[in-house]
Amino acid sequence: MENKIQDLTASVLAPPSGGGGGIHVFAPATVANVVCGFDVLGFAVNEPGDEVIMRLANKPGITISKITGDNGRLPLDAAKNTVSVSVQHYLKSINRTHIGLDIELHKKMPIGSGLGSSSASTVAGLFAIKTLLGDETDPATLLPFAMKGEEMACGHGHADNVAPALMGGFVLIRSYEPLDVIRLPHPKDLYCAIVFPDVDVPTREARQIIRKNIQMKDAVTQWGNIAGLVSGLFMNDIDLIGRSMKDILVEPVRSMLIPDFYQMREMAMELGAVSFGISGSGPSVFAFTRDEETAKHIIQKLQQHLTSISIGSNAYVSTINDKGPRVLG
Repeated sequence: MENKIQDLTASVLAPPSGGGGGIHVFAPATVANVVCGFDVLGFAVNEPGDEVIMRLANKPGITISKITGDNGRLPLDAAKNTVSVSVQHYLKSINRTHIGLDIELHKKMPIGSGLGSSSASTVAGLFAIKTLLGDETDPATLLPFAMKGEEMACGHGHADNVAPALMGGFVLIRSYEPLDVIRLPHPKDLYCAIVFPDVDVPTREARQIIRKNIQMKDAVTQWGNIAGLVSGLFMNDIDLIGRSMKDILVEPVRSMLIPDFYQMREMAMELGAVSFGISGSGPSVFAFTRDEETAKHIIQKLQQHLTSISIGSNAYVSTINDKGPRVLG
């Protein structure tokens, strides 16, 4: 990863002479952990996602001129926003901190959903500046800067959201020191049904309740499930994927923060889900299915159940998004 960043520094074009140029970028939501792979597995989905509009400006420095869709929750201060902070780290690495940028952030996905809201914003910003400066290197070189944004957002610079948002597809973080990220194959006919209950589960608090010590037998079970899931992805074996997606370390604790989690899991499995679990730190839950019709049926029933206990929800159906961020205009 260090070599890629060094190559990136050499490839960037000369400073722009004036303002006016702009770009509009979308970056996708992600499902992190994927049940058994805490902090090491994640995949991107087609929707929802966030959008960033970035323009070159004559005045040096970064300005956030507009944020929409956040209900006033996110800071316009460029020193406190994950998008601008990660972009600033990128510009510093290539000695371009003197250029001027104007940023608009348009939140098209719920904050605190467990779907990588902060990572989608951060990745959209980084992909925008990379493209705006004419940098054609591998987007993976942006990953360390995206992790800086995650560190600001939730206190921990993990990559299981930002890596799939940036690279697309299904990813494995083999190591954090040194950073080593692998893009995994996956069945093309695997669908994801996502339901986001309208309850608050802050990421920082969700991390704090996780057990610090575990028994060796539990660790062995978890390792076997992660290996089984990765094997199922390589072998295109959906049955193996399904029976490997079991978590005995994190889910038992985090599920307590999600109303009727186990009832929803039972419903989804009875309706034909391959697997069911928590997306990221929650409260979003997701199910893998073999087809789109089953995915739509599951979210319909889960939303009906949540309504019956006076909880609103949003829902999404998607295949795994292999493209990652993209330029909209």
